Amino acid sequence: MTDELLALKAKNGEEEAMNELLTKYKSTVNMLARSYFLIGGDMEDIVQEGMIGLYKAIRSFNNEKSVSFKTFASVCIKHQIQNAIRKASSQKNMLLSSALPIYEVEDNEDDMDKNEIILPSQLPSPDDTIVANENMKELKKKINENLSLMEIKILSLYLKGYSYNEISEIGRYSKKSIDNALSRIKNKLNFLKKAE
Repeated sequence: MTDELLALKAKNGEEEAMNELLTKYKSTVNMLARSYFLIGGDMEDIVQEGMIGLYKAIRSFNNEKSVSFKTFASVCIKHQIQNAIRKASSQKNMLLSSALPIYEVEDNEDDMDKNEIILPSQLPSPDDTIVANENMKELKKKINENLSLMEIKILSLYLKGYSYNEISEIGRYSKKSIDNALSRIKNKLNFLKKAE
């Protein structure tokens, strides 16, 4: 049975077809996820976003278009991952990322329906701020020493949440050049992390 037919069956509620496509394309999700990095997340978070993109692809596939399911799924997976990275990189989520619960809820507690109040974590001390600023200056220096001007520009736009299309328009780079630059950047930054 073709992927296109499986997608149509899954879209019509056949759970077996849905599971078959999710299993079949898990390796594609893993492969695509490897070319991204998420601030404050790990590879499993990126893979999870990719699986959400795959699920959305299955639910919205239209065989009347002249595109294969594989191509459509790849685009949906990439789009979902890029949106997650863009959201994680935005400053809007900063408060939620630094929030701590007032009390810990044990897994075995019977009263799990308690209202949990969440407060922002403590602000850093002035000493911590100075150390963090020095560390940031050192990191920026290392990045500037190891990345080309093109890579720095692409990384800057990418971390601000711009899509490949927007980076392409702003910097007049092809999408392939952007993808290659991000791969090089990732390798260079991994090298710097190991050197510390």
